[in-house]
Amino acid sequence: MKALVLAGGAGTRLRPITHTSAKQLVPVANKPVLFYGLEAIAEADIVEVGIIVGDTAEEIREAVGDGAQFGLKVTYIPQASPLGLAHAVRIARDFLGDDDFVMYLGDNFIVGGIRSLVDAFRTDRPDAQILLTRVTDPTAFGVAELDAAGNVVGLEEKPLRPKSDLALVGVYLFTPAVHEAVRVIEPSWRGELEITDAIQWLIDHGRTVRSTAISGYWKDTGNTADMLEVNRSVLETLDPFVHGRVDQGSEVIGRVVIEEGAEVVGSRIVGPVVIGEGTVVRDAYIGPYTSVSAHCRIEESEIEYSIVLRGSSVRGVRRVEASLIGRDVEVTPAPRTPSAHRLVLGDHSKVQISS
Repeated sequence: MKALVLAGGAGTRLRPITHTSAKQLVPVANKPVLFYGLEAIAEADIVEVGIIVGDTAEEIREAVGDGAQFGLKVTYIPQASPLGLAHAVRIARDFLGDDDFVMYLGDNFIVGGIRSLVDAFRTDRPDAQILLTRVTDPTAFGVAELDAAGNVVGLEEKPLRPKSDLALVGVYLFTPAVHEAVRVIEPSWRGELEITDAIQWLIDHGRTVRSTAISGYWKDTGNTADMLEVNRSVLETLDPFVHGRVDQGSEVIGRVVIEEGAEVVGSRIVGPVVIGEGTVVRDAYIGPYTSVSAHCRIEESEIEYSIVLRGSSVRGVRRVEASLIGRDVEVTPAPRTPSAHRLVLGDHSKVQISS
């Protein structure tokens, strides 16, 4: 069995972070989201992995390498433009051959991994197996319609009028039967080859498509709110340790990781928190559900429920929360200016000014 991991796409919902970085490499608890998926694949005893890459291919290659760090053998498959999940399967045909495979969206996060799902698929071998979970806004996802017996009878991608609240989670399992489906389907109204259309083709042609509803934690880390929520979830599972230096004037409370070379001086850290290597925290407060990456500086500031990427600094800022701060960013107070209002007002204007 092989794995196909999708790590292309523009990541528009995470801009401006993804203007300069792959969305799959934005860190959760100081580890790229993509790495959690690759680890889950390795834990399911899958070794051969094809990674679909786009404009951020070089960054993905540099981070993942040949896959040896995960116990995997990685092949990179370039995709000129993101034309849909079924298009990814189509262009990966040579890599996949006639093997069964799991398709994993590289920006998705599933607690508990996929081993049990893969083991069940290996035993039963339906033509396709999908994961479903209930969501509050089905219009943002692929949506499944089930009959009274729980069988999958219909699928639709980002429907304007969803027929259920069951969204497809970003993990799919297929036999080689899917290759015929992705070869014959046409682009959707979005101009993409939808994997939901390919699975619907399998259903319409009498193939076996099964679904599994998951009640565990799953997130599509496509926007800042979801990134922060996944970060919170992972931080709650941390095994605390302090390998950096914490002076006597500092207080460390709860589930906190302070990595090698980090320094905490005159500060209060309330976990769950992770502080990366070489980071300096001085005269500051870092509150729960915060990840600070390597070689950052947090000084005379308060920060909580946030993600700070590598090489950034927050200095002299009273309070930062629910924030995603990119690489090599500087956050400082605005200069103080005299209080004044300069106005150019047209006739019959009405203006209210707080004095």
